[in-house]
Amino acid sequence: MLTIGDLSKTTGVKVPTIRYYEQMGLLSHAERSEGNQRRYSNEERERLAFIRHARDLGLTIDAIRELIVLSQHPERPCHDADRIAAEQLATVRRKIERLQKLEAELVRITSHCHTDQVRDCYVIRALANHDLCHDEHD
Repeated sequence: MLTIGDLSKTTGVKVPTIRYYEQMGLLSHAERSEGNQRRYSNEERERLAFIRHARDLGLTIDAIRELIVLSQHPERPCHDADRIAAEQLATVRRKIERLQKLEAELVRITSHCHTDQVRDCYVIRALANHDLCHDEHD
């Protein structure tokens, strides 16, 4: 059995986050020792590692909850898990597209600034006047 501190060290998940995942129902509430310390099994450590990896990939708490439920039924088809992953992939691709637009706009406005004084700075003017932007990027 692991204490919450040991669980935190082995998984790299901070103690308050572990408690949060318990509150959200992603982890079962830990058993308590006679000294009222939380005690976690290896199964809970594996579950927390699963949650952490899913969060690292940007999955929402609801998506993780759904994946946990799916993982408890190994005989079921995996199309729901595939759907969740595909939805996250689409979300990531939208974010990348938006970041690429932001990058292009920042490159553009920084390349226009060739002055030593703020009063003539294109960056300041572009930030103050959205009409100077080349594309929509918000």
